[in-house]
Amino acid sequence: MMIRSMFVAALAAATTLPALADDIARQDTPAITVSGEASVTAPPDLAQIDAGVASDAKTARDAAEANNAAMAKVLQALKSAGIADKDYQTSRLSIQPQYAQNRPGQPTVTGYRASNRVTIKVHDVAKVASVIDTLVGAGANDVGNIYFSVAEPSKLLDQAREKAVADARRKAEIYAKAAGVTLGQPLNIAEDGAPAPVFRAKTFAAPMAATPTPVAQGEETLSITVNVTWAIKPAQ
Repeated sequence: MMIRSMFVAALAAATTLPALADDIARQDTPAITVSGEASVTAPPDLAQIDAGVASDAKTARDAAEANNAAMAKVLQALKSAGIADKDYQTSRLSIQPQYAQNRPGQPTVTGYRASNRVTIKVHDVAKVASVIDTLVGAGANDVGNIYFSVAEPSKLLDQAREKAVADARRKAEIYAKAAGVTLGQPLNIAEDGAPAPVFRAKTFAAPMAATPTPVAQGEETLSITVNVTWAIKPAQ
């Protein structure tokens, strides 16, 4: 058993030593490390709207019942507008006491506010304005932020990755030329952080007039940063 254990240990050491030697050799290789950055832009194809109903009443029960009835109209309006059930979800439900303002002494409860909010996904951003109008027309009086994004950013991020590596090479070649050396092969490429679209939020108040809601979708920016280590060698 001892001989077998010694053989296994020797085999493990023989397997580990070449990898360790490669690491040491890589550490001894003259190199330069630079960061490459790139961004791509695209029109958003997904929007998220936060909206709901707030209802006030003297008692918690009355506030809840009024809120339930009002929210039922909003949800029915969303369904009638063609929004799929899977694309809206309750995000907040609460009943809070309301207190008298600017009165000395013990706070006095003057009533209750029931609030029910939903998050709606709109897959056709051209319909965002009409969805907001539908919500408000159905009684939504608590319309919050709108977030625009790119639903499937992978292909765009891949384009940014290629551009980021090219940017890193460009910078490395500048440094190599200034230092009088030649740029070799990349030794290590690491992406900095978790790339993600830059989400933009817009805040809307529930419009009181019957005019259409103006919405500007703009463009989304997706950014990538990579750190690349390049081998360098004497200029030829």
